Amino acid sequence: MAQSCSEHRISRRTLLRGTAFGAGAVALPALLTACGGPGSEVKIGSNASDAVPRKAFAEVFKAYEKKSDKEVKVNTVNHEAFQENINRYLKGTPDDVFMWFAGYRMQFFAQQGLLADISDVWEGVKGFSDALKQQSTGKDGKQYFVPYYYYPWAVFYRKSVFQQHGYEIPKTFDEYRALAKRMDKDGLDAIAFGDKDGWPAMGTFDYLNMRANGYDFHISLMGGKESWTDPRVKAVFDLWRGLMPYHQKGANGRTWQEAAQSLAQKKSGMAVFGLPHPGQQFAEADREDLDFFPFPEIDSAYGRDAVEAPIDGFLLSKKSKRQKEGKELLKYLATPAAEEIYLKRDPNNIAVNEGASTSSYNALQKKAVRLVADAKQISQFMDRDTRPDFASQVMIRAIQQFINNPDDIDSLTKSIESQKKTIFTTD
Repeated sequence: MAQSCSEHRISRRTLLRGTAFGAGAVALPALLTACGGPGSEVKIGSNASDAVPRKAFAEVFKAYEKKSDKEVKVNTVNHEAFQENINRYLKGTPDDVFMWFAGYRMQFFAQQGLLADISDVWEGVKGFSDALKQQSTGKDGKQYFVPYYYYPWAVFYRKSVFQQHGYEIPKTFDEYRALAKRMDKDGLDAIAFGDKDGWPAMGTFDYLNMRANGYDFHISLMGGKESWTDPRVKAVFDLWRGLMPYHQKGANGRTWQEAAQSLAQKKSGMAVFGLPHPGQQFAEADREDLDFFPFPEIDSAYGRDAVEAPIDGFLLSKKSKRQKEGKELLKYLATPAAEEIYLKRDPNNIAVNEGASTSSYNALQKKAVRLVADAKQISQFMDRDTRPDFASQVMIRAIQQFINNPDDIDSLTKSIESQKKTIFTTD
């Protein structure tokens, strides 16, 4: 009987290099046939350029290679560059499978016919909630996305810094502002802040808007259905302007990693981040000192009902000539086992599959699960809840302009609205 590639426990890389197999080994052509031929591979476009997720995904893909006898070729690109060039990437020669985001940003590319319909993959998926399926579904009712993990945004801090100064967790925006003022007097940068990459500050805007105007208005604004000159939007920028003196100066020249490091070094008191961000910059011995609280309430009508919890995952390019191989990989990535391998290496995210074990979760991960479970609404982050071109071409520059000059809100919102009308009418 012919022996399979898995029985020899060798990878396709070994086969294609023509490495000697020793006595008793079958001929190379026979093994190539058993392993599906030279085309038995799948290429992945990865935005996991930071060290922790990059190593974690490497373990996942290695496990898939062993299980499937297929070679996984990973094309890793700087995270920000990947986002900024996604349009060109998908319209050019994209990889078979690529990492991207749920919700609006997935739907946008599905509408353009750039994504492969993977509804048949979803037919065999277990452990995903209806809400996850909704976030993975295009406007045509077909599925295009396999969710992999999520991570809520909140206000992070070091417990020891709060204990040292006697700070209390703020529940309202007034308390939050008062705490920032106190931290400033104590010689701290109250709010660590870095927006060099253009997207980190979006999380602060989102929370201010959802807390002041509610989730429905926020999503409607992101969808181009509300005016940016609306007094409610101006009020959001005005709230932020009142906080700006307590943010780290020079934010447009500082990366989010540098902002997180200032929190780790006890130079800053707080920071609005997603779960993966601060932890990556903390030494292992200091991880237990890291904690978070929900972004404070502004209007009691909305409370802290909405939570920003982006979902990351995988899509299959419509242009891929390896549709079958791509779907097989997606089926694997949708399993609890695939998520568990990843989370062993990256304890800064939360598994989406209900079947994935949570036994290895640290205290922060468990708290993050509760935060999302208690939420009445979940947003996906500004650059995912709106058109990608509007986020990258308009909002990145607008928010950075606001950071440089927070006093000219009227001109800022007027400019955003003018550009929004141009972009959203191209649909």
